[in-house]
Amino acid sequence: MGDIAWMLTATAMVVFMVPGLALFYGGLTRSKNVLNMINMNVYCIGIVPVLWVLFSYSLGNSRAEDGGSSLIGNLDAIGLRIDGEAIVGIDLLTVAFLMTFAAITPALISGAVAGRMKFSAWVLFVPLWSVLCYAPVTYWVYTGWHHTELSPAAIDFAGGTAIHINAGVAALVLAIVLGRRRGWPEESMAPHNMTLVILGTGILWFGWFGFNAGSALAANDQAVQALMNTFIAPAAGMLTWLIVEKLRDGHATALGAASGIVAALVAITPAAGFVGTLAAMLIGAVAGVLCYAAIQLKHKLGYDDSLDVVGIHGVGGIVGGLMLGFLAEESVGGAKGGGDLFVSQLAAIGSVIAFSAVVTFIIAMAIKSTIGLRVDEESEQIGLDQTVHSESAYS
Repeated sequence: MGDIAWMLTATAMVVFMVPGLALFYGGLTRSKNVLNMINMNVYCIGIVPVLWVLFSYSLGNSRAEDGGSSLIGNLDAIGLRIDGEAIVGIDLLTVAFLMTFAAITPALISGAVAGRMKFSAWVLFVPLWSVLCYAPVTYWVYTGWHHTELSPAAIDFAGGTAIHINAGVAALVLAIVLGRRRGWPEESMAPHNMTLVILGTGILWFGWFGFNAGSALAANDQAVQALMNTFIAPAAGMLTWLIVEKLRDGHATALGAASGIVAALVAITPAAGFVGTLAAMLIGAVAGVLCYAAIQLKHKLGYDDSLDVVGIHGVGGIVGGLMLGFLAEESVGGAKGGGDLFVSQLAAIGSVIAFSAVVTFIIAMAIKSTIGLRVDEESEQIGLDQTVHSESAYS
C-alpha cells in the first residue's frame, strides 16, 4: 500500500509540472504572447493522454512475450486492455504515471517556437510527434535496446534521453524550420514577468521530485536517493550558473538562478536513481556551466530558440546522460560506470538525436506545406494572445 500511495502522489506531482512549465515559459515570453504559450502547454495535457489511452501507451511500452520488435511496441494493450481484460490496479497506476511523462515532453518543445508558430499547426504537431517520435523513442530506451546489440546496456532512470534530449532536438529542428522571430536578435525580447518565471521554477522543482523519485516505481531506497539527488543537483547548478553569470556579465540574476535550477534538474534526470549524492552534485554543477555556455552559442550559430529549450533541455540531457556513463554506482542502482557504459550511453544519445531530428523535420515540413507553420507578420507584431485567442493576459 505504501508503494501505491507514493505512486499516486508522484503521478499528481508530475501533472502539476505542466502548468508550472506554462507559467515558467509564459513569464519568459513577451506579454502579448503569454496566453498563447500557456495554451500551447495546456493543450498537451488534453491531447496526449487521450492518445496514450487509445494506443500510444501500447506502442511505447508493450511487447510480445516471445520475439517482439526492437523498434516499436505492439498494439496488444490498445485501449488499455490486454486479451480483452482491462488493465487495473498497480499496472494501471504505472500507465498513468508514464502518461504524465508523455504529456509534458511535447510541452517542452513549445518554448523554442514562442511568438511565431500557428496554434493550428501546434494542434497537429503535438499528436503527430507524440505518436511518431516520442512513442518509438521511449520504447527504445526502456524496452527495445535491452533486446539488441545497438546499445544493450544504456540506462536512463527518468527520461534524460527519452524526454529531454528528444524534445531538445525537436525544438532545434522546429525553430530552424520556422525561422527567426521578426526583430531577433537586434530587438530586446526579455522576459516580461520574472515573478511568473520564479513561480514556475518552484512548481517544476516540486513536481520533479515526483518525476525522478517516482521513477523508482516504489517507495524504496532508490526513490530516496533519487529524491536527494533531485535536491542537491539543482542547488549546485544554480550556484555555478550564477558564478559564471557574475564573472561574465557582472550580474547574478533571478533568471540565471531559475535557469541553473532547471538545467541541473534536466541533467540529473537520467542519473537520479543510479548515482550517489556527491556525483549528483557534480552533475548539477557541470550542467550549470555547460548549459549557460550552450545558450550563448545560439547567437553565434544564428538559430532562434526563443526560450532556450535546446541549451537547457537538449544540452542538459546530454550532459547528464554522458556523465552517468562514468559516475553510475552499482550499490545505488545496479549499474557500474566505466568505458563500456559510457559508449552505450553515447550510442543511445546519438541514435535518439538522429531519429528525433529526421522525424521532426518530416512532420514540420509536412505541416508547413499544407496549413503552414508560421503566423503572418501582422499577427506576430500584434501578438498571438489577441490575434489567435482573442484574449489578453493583462487588462
